[in-house]
Amino acid sequence: MSTLLRRSLRIRLALFASIAMLLLNIVVSVFVLYGLRNEVVDAEAQEMSSKALRVLLMVKRNQLPQRVISDDLDGIQVVDPAGRVVASTPNLAGMPPLTKAIPRRNRANDAAELCDLRAFPGRCEIAVAMHAYQSDGAWIIYAFDRAVPWYVRPQVIIFQICVTALLVALTWFGVSRVVARTLAPVDSIRKKLAEITAGGGGMRVPVPDNDDEIRALAETANQTLEQLEAAMERQEAAIEQQRRFAGDASHDLRSPITAMRAQVEEALLHPEDTDWRETGNEVLSSLNRLQAIVTNLLTLTKLDAGAPDRREPVDLGELAAAEIARPRSKRVVPNLQSGVVVTADRLQLARLLTNLLDNAERHAETHVIVTVRQQGGEAVLEVLDDGAGIAHDQREVVFQRFTRLDDSRSRDAGGSGLGLPIAREIAKAHSGTLAIEDSHTGARFVLRMPARED
Repeated sequence: MSTLLRRSLRIRLALFASIAMLLLNIVVSVFVLYGLRNEVVDAEAQEMSSKALRVLLMVKRNQLPQRVISDDLDGIQVVDPAGRVVASTPNLAGMPPLTKAIPRRNRANDAAELCDLRAFPGRCEIAVAMHAYQSDGAWIIYAFDRAVPWYVRPQVIIFQICVTALLVALTWFGVSRVVARTLAPVDSIRKKLAEITAGGGGMRVPVPDNDDEIRALAETANQTLEQLEAAMERQEAAIEQQRRFAGDASHDLRSPITAMRAQVEEALLHPEDTDWRETGNEVLSSLNRLQAIVTNLLTLTKLDAGAPDRREPVDLGELAAAEIARPRSKRVVPNLQSGVVVTADRLQLARLLTNLLDNAERHAETHVIVTVRQQGGEAVLEVLDDGAGIAHDQREVVFQRFTRLDDSRSRDAGGSGLGLPIAREIAKAHSGTLAIEDSHTGARFVLRMPARED
């Protein structure tokens, strides 16, 4: 039973409401019994006064016998002005006056409920006192009858018990039905959530038609499930991306290692015919490529982890001029505006520009144009080559990790496929964007960053 009460909210609420109704009925019944009993006592006193009136008439007519017969009352006493009992019913014969509590001062007639009288020990009686005024003084006629019990009549208490039981039962039934109907949507939500947990249902719970708290709960649950579903999709996409990243990384790392192993094994098989200087240069080239891949992987790992950097004011034109000054195989044409200042990590921004220049140098025919300008509140850096360009549908693909287009694979077998992804991650880390925009010739990479207002 205790387990059932703990588990069922409907039973608990119905039980609490029924107990409250029971207590309310008990309180109301007490007040009703109290008022009803007072009314019955007053009625009994009036009836006793009517029965004792004939004795008063006997006193008035001087026809009072010593023994008064009254089968309807428990007893009658007549007391003369001297305080002596001059007449009574047979059961009170020889007894002094049973009470002097009534009549009270300045009251001709009076009534009271008295207990433990000499003639009626262990019980309570309704006593009525009436004055009969004669020439020799005031006579008092006392009438006694059994007091009304607290429950008035057995029928009254039975009726109240039946009414209370009926109201409690109706309360139990009504509250149970109302709570069951109210909680029906909650049960539907629970079942749907169980299906979702078991993987057998859609990621939504039913929304009831009523505009109440349960509807708000269902809508909030659906919003939470929607966010959870989106988070799961993002997580699955991230896992898939990491899986591809790990596969591509292992492939790109394996290539220089395999090349070095083949070169060393071939040299060891024919040591007398091997040009060890050439072999050393080839192995060194593979090691350089391997080192570049590992360095790029570490850089991406730091960017993904949000590693702290040193932000300071950086003049984008001066930074570009310093990078352009380094020797390159293709001619670099600068178009730099001075005073374009951004807040950035100088080393990361230099790495971004270097990656863009390296990419442009590999694909340019004769020259590369580097432009720095301020456009509104943005600092803009452009790197434009005069190569074959990039198809419109491939402009986002090149920013994916370990992505090298077929043209680049044929022309540049040494590229790692991480330079442009690193550049974009650096741009994002600085609240900027890096994209390929339209141009008349070649590929035009455009970096946009917030410029410093001062």
